[in-house]
Amino acid sequence: MTSVAAARKKIAKLGAKLVRREVGGKDGRVHELNILFDTPDGGFARHGQLLRVRIESDGGAKPKGPTRAVLTYKGPGEPQAHARFKIRDEREVVVADDAAMRGILEALGLRGWFRYEKYRTTFALPGSARWAAGLHVELDETPIGVFLELEGPPAAIDRAASELGFSRAQYITRNYLLLHVENCRRTGVAVAQLAPGVVSGIPDMVFAGKSKSKK
Repeated sequence: MTSVAAARKKIAKLGAKLVRREVGGKDGRVHELNILFDTPDGGFARHGQLLRVRIESDGGAKPKGPTRAVLTYKGPGEPQAHARFKIRDEREVVVADDAAMRGILEALGLRGWFRYEKYRTTFALPGSARWAAGLHVELDETPIGVFLELEGPPAAIDRAASELGFSRAQYITRNYLLLHVENCRRTGVAVAQLAPGVVSGIPDMVFAGKSKSKK
């Protein structure tokens, strides 16, 4: 997307309405700080797995509202007839203390090797749009650009994408880590490649003014 305003205009034309989450500002905008954990040799990534701690807040310099921490596991992508979709086993649990959770993972020999952040606003179509049952439209503002993520039944994704003005050729199934790696290489930032699909020593994907490297 070219801008947040352009994305919101498309979402409004689709008829989607704001979905308020447990945390975030009055506008539904939630800041997410994500930390990926892996074994020292990148064993999870090599097998297409992901272990993440996500901390959600309203995103202000001094968050006034509550925060929410979530531990997420994602399995390898499942084989599918249409490569334009991405289907993965995903399991998550809300944790009471993100610092304690990170400490447990580190005690088990894992390391938080990559951080990325974004602002996410969630939308859904009204119940009258029966074709869109189970569909969510996520507006993501990231340090590398603005994206719309469609999550739900394949048929609903295709119809929503079409009504949003996107062709199937414009679908992106790569995750933010891979998009960030591509952006680093495109802008001349060196990224070490340890093995196919495994990277290390890359800058964190964070907004300007925050730490940009993770050793």
